[in-house]
Amino acid sequence: MGIFSDVLLTVDYDRTLTAPDSTIPERNIEAIRYFIENGGAFTINTGRSVPMTKVFRDKVPVNAPLLLYNGSAAYDLAEKKLTFCHAIAMDLWETVRRCEELFPDLTVEVQGIDAHYRFSENPAWDAFSDHQDCAHGFAQPGDDLGAFLKFTLYGQFRDVTVAHLFEGSPEEKQRIDEAERILREEFGNYCEVFRSAARIIDVHAKGVSKARSARELQQRLGKKLLICVGDGKNDLPMMLDADFAFAPEDGVIADQFQNVCKCADGAVADVIYKKIPEILGFCLDRTE
Repeated sequence: MGIFSDVLLTVDYDRTLTAPDSTIPERNIEAIRYFIENGGAFTINTGRSVPMTKVFRDKVPVNAPLLLYNGSAAYDLAEKKLTFCHAIAMDLWETVRRCEELFPDLTVEVQGIDAHYRFSENPAWDAFSDHQDCAHGFAQPGDDLGAFLKFTLYGQFRDVTVAHLFEGSPEEKQRIDEAERILREEFGNYCEVFRSAARIIDVHAKGVSKARSARELQQRLGKKLLICVGDGKNDLPMMLDADFAFAPEDGVIADQFQNVCKCADGAVADVIYKKIPEILGFCLDRTE
C-alpha cells in the first residue's frame, strides 16, 4: 500500500501529457514514476490506436492497461493483448466504400490492432504514418483487418506532424465541419462521431467514450478514485464523469475545469505533485 493506492489516474496523450510539439516533458515522466512507486495506477486514455502507442510505450511508465481508440479498447502492454473492446456494429468494407464515395477529397483510414490501413495511393499519409512510427499499409475488400474499432477522416497532409492537423484555413475547417455533419447523418445511429482536431474526425462504436473505458478499468482494478487530465473536446466525457478532473491552462476546454500549468511545463506532474495530495488530504512539496 502507498499514498496513492486508492487512485486510478488516466490522462490524455497529445497536448496533455505532451507539449504542443509532441515531446514529453521529463517532469511528467519523473512524476508518473513517483506516482506508480507509491501505489497509484496510471495509464494513458487516448484516441490513439495500439500501433500509434509505439512512440511512447518505451518512454512513459504505465502499470494499467492503455485506454485506446477513444475508449473502444483497453490494451495490456505486458500481455500484448486486449483487455476489453467495443467494436463498431457496421460492416467495415461497406463503411469504407461509402466514406470514399462521400469524401473523395479526404483521407479515410481504419485503425486496426496491428496497423493502420489506407485504401488508395497516398504518399503523404504514408509519410505521416512513418513519422509517427505507426505500422501501416494498403488494404482492399476481403482483407481481414481484425476488430472494427475506429476509423478516421483526415484533411490534407501538409507535413508529417500531428500538430499541423490542429490548424486549418477557414475553408478547410468548413469542409471538415460539413464532413462531420454528413457522418452524423449517415452513421449516427451506430457510431459516435467527433472532431479530435481541426482537420481530424474520429468515429467509433455507439456508446463508447473515454469515460466508459476509464470507469470500466477502475472497476476492474478496484480503485476508489478516478482522476482524469485532458485538454480537448474528445476528453469531455471522461473529465465530466471523473471524480476529479484537471486541464492544462492552455487546453481547449481549460475554461471548464480546474487548471494546472501549461502542457509543455508538465501539467500531469502538477496534478500528481499538487492536486492529488490536496484531494487525499496531505501536502507534498515536489513542485520543481
